[in-house]
Amino acid sequence: MKTQREKSVRRAQRNRIRLRKLANGRPRLSVFRSSKNISAQIIDDVAGKTIVSASSLEEVARKEHSKGCDVTAAALVGKLIAERAAKEGVKTVVFDRGGYIYHGRVKALAEAAREGGLDF
Repeated sequence: MKTQREKSVRRAQRNRIRLRKLANGRPRLSVFRSSKNISAQIIDDVAGKTIVSASSLEEVARKEHSKGCDVTAAALVGKLIAERAAKEGVKTVVFDRGGYIYHGRVKALAEAAREGGLDF
């Protein structure tokens, strides 16, 4: 029987395989959610490099919202990632939810990134 970790890794891999087919060279907005924090990064899979990243652990996020594990912190991270992506010239991305359900914090981050100017 597979452990919970093995199941989650498998879900994330299944999602990424599907995204590679649909990406057409666009960078990937990857989300990581833990029980205490949330982070996102935009990754160029062709070059294998992270373009920009944002996290609820950063000092900017801590000043505005001390708790990193709720929907408002996720929305703040989404706004930060969209601002940083605009500075780097990234407008369109593919959203990689990483095996997490598109609900709650993951959804709040995605919607804030869309409002910030990212297209996916």
